[in-house]
Amino acid sequence: MSFSLPVDFQSQLGLWLSQVQTESFWWQVAVLLVAAAGALLVHRAVGPTLLGMTSEREEYALRHLALKSIQRILFPISMLLGVLAGRVILGGTGHRVALLDVAMPLLTSMATIRIVVYFLRKTFRPGPAVKAWENLISSSVWVIVALHLLGWLPAVLGALDDVAMQFGNTRISLLAVIKLLLSVALLWVLALWLARRIEQRLIQAQYVNAGMQVALVKLSKFVLLTLGFLVALDAVGIDLTTLKVFGGALGVGLGFGLQRIASNFISGFIVLFDRSIRPGDVITIRDRFGWVQALHARYIVVRDREGVDWLIPNENLITSEVINWSYGDRNVRVKIPVAISYDNDPEQAMALMLEASRASTRVLADPPPATRLLAFGDNGIELELRVWINDPQEGLWAVRSDINLAIWRAFKAAGIGIPYPQRDLHLRGGWPGIATQRREPADAG
Repeated sequence: MSFSLPVDFQSQLGLWLSQVQTESFWWQVAVLLVAAAGALLVHRAVGPTLLGMTSEREEYALRHLALKSIQRILFPISMLLGVLAGRVILGGTGHRVALLDVAMPLLTSMATIRIVVYFLRKTFRPGPAVKAWENLISSSVWVIVALHLLGWLPAVLGALDDVAMQFGNTRISLLAVIKLLLSVALLWVLALWLARRIEQRLIQAQYVNAGMQVALVKLSKFVLLTLGFLVALDAVGIDLTTLKVFGGALGVGLGFGLQRIASNFISGFIVLFDRSIRPGDVITIRDRFGWVQALHARYIVVRDREGVDWLIPNENLITSEVINWSYGDRNVRVKIPVAISYDNDPEQAMALMLEASRASTRVLADPPPATRLLAFGDNGIELELRVWINDPQEGLWAVRSDINLAIWRAFKAAGIGIPYPQRDLHLRGGWPGIATQRREPADAG
């Protein structure tokens, strides 16, 4: 793993070291420091002002892009102007300006790279990760360009390639690892962009339902990411047959601790392709009732009536009983039980219950509401009002509440009582103990 610097790199390094002892070199260093300090002051003074002039609502407007672009290149452009001024001054006094001549294309390339990376992020919109790593990406690209402008890139690449390890017939160098990481990152962003484009086209398709849209989007993203990873491996010269070791390790991992992850992943595709659950469906799984917000590769998001999002593993949808209130038809029947006293007329009560069904605007006229006399219970006559709605995603208890309140008002106005649990106790023949207690005061007298 030992390596030596190329001859041309050593000569260039010796040339720069020889200039360190000259007065002109330190004057150029002073110009660079003053230009950097001035550019930093300008960036801190003007940058927040530019950010304050932008608005989140105009994120894609031309004015927003222009202001954000100026804010990104404010430091290198300000420093470039300072370097140009210092170069003119030093050149007029007869000092050498070789260091400043190298600094100017470096600053120009820095400004250009920052603008290009920013516009690529806005164009591709791969996700928040690229936004968070934008400065690191720009800096990495600029370092490569700077090494190329200085003529040091071949020497650095050769040094990185000398740092290598041998695995059987495969040689893996530090340069190959860096190329692999850069290739995977680039192809990952490209795959996510293509997947997002496919998703946009599928959303606009009129003859593809929501469940199939999610299934095709997830499948396309998985295929594109896998293909991008394989292409990246092939691009850096890694033999794809070496993946059999990785495949064996993955199989061992599945056997020991990744069964649930694999099961959830496969179950997710089963749910997507058999279209048993789709975004927007109203489901009940075990004791959870809610609306399906999103389908993911490992879990689904269900939001309950309290606004809480439950992340339910896909495996539970396959192995547990799930009630899908909107699977084939969104029409759902709501049952409202009511009990009346034996002293009241059940036919009158049933007519009032039908009128009370109009209290909720969500009740359908077809199928029409209906009432039934279910049983003669211990406490009263048991009746039931049955109504139909076609929007179960809005909840069921609001309909029950409105109709129950209307029934209460109608029964109260008509004098119909709603019984409460009661028991009639009849004593036959009396209890001997009670009779004895009643005679005791007389006997004592």
